[in-house]
Amino acid sequence: MKDGEGRVRVVIVGVQPEIEHGRFPIKRTVGEKVRVEADIFADGYEALSAILLYRHEKEEQWNQIPLQFLVNDRWRGEFVVTQLGCYRYTLQAWIDRFNSWRQGFAKKVEAGQEVSLDLLVGAQLLEDASRRATGPDAQQLKTWAKALRQAQPSARAATIELALTEELARLVAEYPDRRFTATYDRELTVVVDPERARFSTWYEMFPRSCAPEPRRHSTFKDCEARLPYVAAMGFDVLYFPPIHPIGRTYRKGKNNTLVVGPDDPGSPWAIGAEAGGHKAVHPQLGTLQDFRRLVAKAREYGIEKFYDVDAGIAHLVLMEAGHVGPGDLIVGTDSHCTIYGSLGA
Repeated sequence: MKDGEGRVRVVIVGVQPEIEHGRFPIKRTVGEKVRVEADIFADGYEALSAILLYRHEKEEQWNQIPLQFLVNDRWRGEFVVTQLGCYRYTLQAWIDRFNSWRQGFAKKVEAGQEVSLDLLVGAQLLEDASRRATGPDAQQLKTWAKALRQAQPSARAATIELALTEELARLVAEYPDRRFTATYDRELTVVVDPERARFSTWYEMFPRSCAPEPRRHSTFKDCEARLPYVAAMGFDVLYFPPIHPIGRTYRKGKNNTLVVGPDDPGSPWAIGAEAGGHKAVHPQLGTLQDFRRLVAKAREYGIEKFYDVDAGIAHLVLMEAGHVGPGDLIVGTDSHCTIYGSLGA
């Protein structure tokens, strides 16, 4: 047993949001809040304190915010997700010995009871907190502890008022005694997508069919010329079929016929030829740099870019090639998926 493990008295259960015991992440978009609630309790009547810990996957240090008590052991806290990618969050709670003393002390004062010994206990708690504090805060806590310990009967009212001030309580709360802190047994995950993952209007375009001249295989530059037309109709997402080299084995001809002519381009979903596979761009469309230029130009019109890939090994090769990163949205069926973000642009 770890040192002090048997003295952890706080229980954290009923955490929400949590999907299948943390097996699956929850989803948010950039700028949204993650509101976390939990049932937190312990044996006895002592006061508790609890915090919500969260961090982006790129961060090593946890951020923390205090949880607020609601009712019937229910606590709540929230944080805002500001970056694409994954966040992790969990909870911690502990017996708050100073706040327990403060609540009991206030009740005795209200009832007109003798509180000389209680002031000595409070002074000891302040001294303990001063050893956890640093700099001016440590000195201030020591000063307050001395005032409580050496209070004269003639100044009892002023000493009691000092002991119950919010300023004193706030400073002690910054240096809590967390030796026997309970930590929730899971780190939960939030996947943060772009705002348009919630709602958007898609315009599907076959990039090889955008040439102004009939029967010419178009390029990404031809697609770029049609962006004002797409934006004028109010679309904010441009959706492409796969843009990779098209295979020749079992290639189909016009109208899905099995008889293939020398100039039949084939289906864009039949990926893989001499020019490359999932990591390459069809040479008749242009280069990867041309595609990135198209993506950048589309964003000038407020348009994002989606494209289809065959799902089988797409996730692996796209991650390997650096084409998919945090915030890329992948949607689709068992046979195809759609990648949001596209080719590292």
